[in-house]
Amino acid sequence: MVKRDLYLNQIIPLIDNELIKVITGIRRCGKSYMLGLIKEELINRGINENNIILINFESAKYRNVSNARELDLLIESLVENINGKVYLFFDEIQNVDGWEKSINACRVDWDCDIYITGSNSKLLSGELATHLTGRYFEIKMYPFSFKEFLDYKNQSSSDELFNEYLEYGGFPQLFNLNDEDKLKYLHDLFNSILYNDLISRYQIRDVNILERLIIFLMDNVGKTFSAKSISDYLKQEENVKIAPKTIYNYIDYFSNTLLIKKVQRENVEGKEILKIHEKYYVVDHGFNQVFNGRNLTNISRTMENIVYVELLRKGYEVTIGKIGDFEIDFIAKKHKHKIYIQVTYSLASEETFNREFRPLLKVNDNYPKYVISTDKFDFSQEGIIHQNLIDFLVNGLK
Repeated sequence: MVKRDLYLNQIIPLIDNELIKVITGIRRCGKSYMLGLIKEELINRGINENNIILINFESAKYRNVSNARELDLLIESLVENINGKVYLFFDEIQNVDGWEKSINACRVDWDCDIYITGSNSKLLSGELATHLTGRYFEIKMYPFSFKEFLDYKNQSSSDELFNEYLEYGGFPQLFNLNDEDKLKYLHDLFNSILYNDLISRYQIRDVNILERLIIFLMDNVGKTFSAKSISDYLKQEENVKIAPKTIYNYIDYFSNTLLIKKVQRENVEGKEILKIHEKYYVVDHGFNQVFNGRNLTNISRTMENIVYVELLRKGYEVTIGKIGDFEIDFIAKKHKHKIYIQVTYSLASEETFNREFRPLLKVNDNYPKYVISTDKFDFSQEGIIHQNLIDFLVNGLK
């Protein structure tokens, strides 16, 4: 069992705190498992199991609970005969219309500690922000990191294990499947997100265009482009006509399901955010393998995706850096701390070495600057720190 301490350590200090604990993340990244870990912690503290109520809205048992009124009645029936504090767990709560009103009512009407999970980035917008401003704490959850993958395998790092993680990603249910079944699982998970969270929710009619767009985004991870350039490409290469505005809408839908992440560009010298030519990354690089099968051959892009998500796990806000005619892969900020990061497969050639180090040398501040690659020889120089990718994933930044 992997305790997923990165997330559990954020939650445990908040047990019995009046703040509502909100765990968000893509489907099947381990949110339900996390609720189980929290329940286990409560029982270890002496909480009566009868005082812990878990409602999973993906279960057929609660299929008839579709709105706030029905949820109110359900909660009342489960809580009214319980003595003492009640611990309420709501799994995938976005399936209930107006759930925010019920959660707020629970907070007012009952002596309770509330935990909710959801698979939509809009979970904490709209009415919830109105009803619960300042009364919730969000924990953003992701599929397994490479370190968690090693913990699950109960093994130390090796090139073979890293290649497995590099190829198929970090969804926990994958790890005991053979290669063929891993691809099938990822494809089925993708279809579940596509049809349940996108097509059904947003009533999209042209499924073919939606699929072509997401495959294009996955195939171009880490590249800058605009909605117009995507529109032009699909028209020219695949004879698919789609307006840039529709593309932006679809990309927003993808982002809402937490499937992809949009990363904006930042002018390092002027500090302003640039409004065009964003980059996109997948929340788990295993999806790339399903559709393009090139995670091991297009390794630099896959590495870049892995590093990006790892920075998110560590709580950084991430942008892409632009300085003059050069680009820096990531600027990562947390509190008052900032780091610059370049990612490449290998620094063996002089051309690659110069390409990765030159932009960092042009940055005129004293924040740490890193180049991450698979090289095991230390190429650090002129104040720029070189670090091996696996060392970064297992031990963090130097």
